[in-house]
Amino acid sequence: MAKQLNLLSGQVISTALHTEMQQSYLEYAMSVIVGRALPDVRDGLKPVHRRILYAMHELGMTPDRPYRKCARVVGDVLGKYHPHGDQSVYDALVRMVQDFSSRYPLLAGHGNFGSVDNDPAAAMRYTETRLASIAHEAMLTQVGEATVDFTANFDSSQQEPTALPAMLPFLVLNGCTGIAVGMATNIPPHNLGEVVDGLIALIENPELSDDKLLQLIPGPDFPTGGEIIATEGIVDAYTKGRGSITVRGVASVEEVPGNRKIRTKTAIVVTEFPFQVNKAAWIEKVADLVNAGRLDGIADLRDESDRDGIRVVIELKREFTPETVLARLYQQTDLQTNFGAILLAIVNGQPRQLTLRQLLQEFLDFREVTLTRRYNYELQAAMGRCHIVEGLMVALNNLDVAIDILRNAPDGTTAKEIFQIRLDLSESQADAILAMPMRRLTGLERQNLQSELDQLMAKIEEFQRLLGDRRELLKALKKELRSLKRKYADPRRTRLINAASPAAQGEPQVAGKRNS
Repeated sequence: MAKQLNLLSGQVISTALHTEMQQSYLEYAMSVIVGRALPDVRDGLKPVHRRILYAMHELGMTPDRPYRKCARVVGDVLGKYHPHGDQSVYDALVRMVQDFSSRYPLLAGHGNFGSVDNDPAAAMRYTETRLASIAHEAMLTQVGEATVDFTANFDSSQQEPTALPAMLPFLVLNGCTGIAVGMATNIPPHNLGEVVDGLIALIENPELSDDKLLQLIPGPDFPTGGEIIATEGIVDAYTKGRGSITVRGVASVEEVPGNRKIRTKTAIVVTEFPFQVNKAAWIEKVADLVNAGRLDGIADLRDESDRDGIRVVIELKREFTPETVLARLYQQTDLQTNFGAILLAIVNGQPRQLTLRQLLQEFLDFREVTLTRRYNYELQAAMGRCHIVEGLMVALNNLDVAIDILRNAPDGTTAKEIFQIRLDLSESQADAILAMPMRRLTGLERQNLQSELDQLMAKIEEFQRLLGDRRELLKALKKELRSLKRKYADPRRTRLINAASPAAQGEPQVAGKRNS
């Protein structure tokens, strides 16, 4: 029997040890699940990533500004929002820069941020970063427009957003990997253009069939390219929230220069590896298999990769065919892997396994709410400014009265009260008149005020139209998605191949030409 101290009342309460252990462990587990390990379905971010982005937004590290030291960002994140280890924050920042880790990197980097060979990034005092254009535009531009809720930070000295007002489903675009207590998530990245097409189709037809949705989003699109063998694993992942997706590297057969005796040699050239495969470790693994006599047919192995791309050359012995060696590479090495997709995310504060449709629908629901809140915010701002401009116009239309009030009033407070009574103005309108410089009394300024008033009235009408009709709001959402697609969509990097095709059976491509 354990004793529990009630600090508020000063009482000691007896409780069973196993009960206290169970409750404490559950609290710890939920803290890890919600507070660290799993992403939020709304913006697709874990808390550390959200805090990095928000801290950089607050520091003004926009794409049009110079790069700044990563140590500056890490210090700000630690001091204001994330009281954990500095290295864990820096590691998260580095992954957000790496174009081989994220399909659409949220940060731009300057310096050494590691490589596909698992080389570590340089120390944070050497590297520099700033927000990527897609993160700035599609995630942070509306954060100050009452679009999302804010909460106190760990010591209640700052306010931080509970989610960022993402305009795109970054959880689907960039994917996420995380291990919590008793559960894990492993969401693959996808192509932006395909995902936007799927979102628009769901807006237009919420009852869209899974077959139609999978035609629009046929499979993951990894930043490192590679090939996906289209099997039932993709369908299971998208319709059940869990499935195994077979991914393999891209290899071709080339004739490479030989020696004096043999002018050319046949070689398998690997130019793309499966997602998250360490190239240097893979080469070492192949060498170990050859030396151990478990992988035959390889005469030489070298890495010719450079800044232009990956190129691993595997020279073959004359008596072995490329098809045989490549098939063994697929079987015995990570040139072919299985990506275990688990579509798990935080929904309304609770972990939940979702289908692809549910992931997209959760984002659409969230975006509809943020758009509504944004238009409400802008409507109130426009109405407030319209009220002020109307007051200024009243003063200009009664200029003699206004001048008489100013001439005879003993002080500003009295003048404000008289303005409110004689011209039937509100307190804010009277304050604006008293703060108005003399140049606003000219005829040109009068025209400018009338023009501004007309524009404000048009904005108010537009916002009221959008807020008054959900169909109009969804039209605005589709327009926003199409605009982002035009700006940020790019061709698919990972090719989908039919399981029955020669390529899926291990037949190599000849002279660098990809099989259709």
